[in-house]
Amino acid sequence: MKKGISIKKIRSDAEEAYKSGKYLCAESVIYSIRQNIAPEMPNEFISAASGFSIGVGGSQCMCGTVSAAVMCLGYFFGRDFPTTITDPQSQKTLVLAHELQESFKNKNKVLCCHIHNKGKDMDNGEHIEQCSALASDAAVIAAEIIAREFGLMVTDGRA
Repeated sequence: MKKGISIKKIRSDAEEAYKSGKYLCAESVIYSIRQNIAPEMPNEFISAASGFSIGVGGSQCMCGTVSAAVMCLGYFFGRDFPTTITDPQSQKTLVLAHELQESFKNKNKVLCCHIHNKGKDMDNGEHIEQCSALASDAAVIAAEIIAREFGLMVTDGRA
């Protein structure tokens, strides 16, 4: 894990990864967090996020960027062994995931991909600006939580 992070770089990497067409919305969140915070994160996390894009499998339900950001929190704070829901590690991860989705919702009004893209012709790319902004918002919120919890130095932005 890197000791210091740039919020501006996390934002721009997520936006550019999506706008470039190299990554889908959820993938771009994982890509940015991996590049800027945890290069040791397995590249397969990007693969694991693929199905969350376009509101989970194209259903346009919950914004895939939020799902991917929650995956990042799980990577850093989640458990990899069986316990109970009352386990402190489980509880902490749930609290942080709730914080993330509330922060995203407060900034972007809803978690629903369909509402974010209402009236946009996705086949013609009318959603690209909107979705790149949503990806960068989700990546930044996750990064700010990660930085705060691990005491990482933030060279710019909040946290």
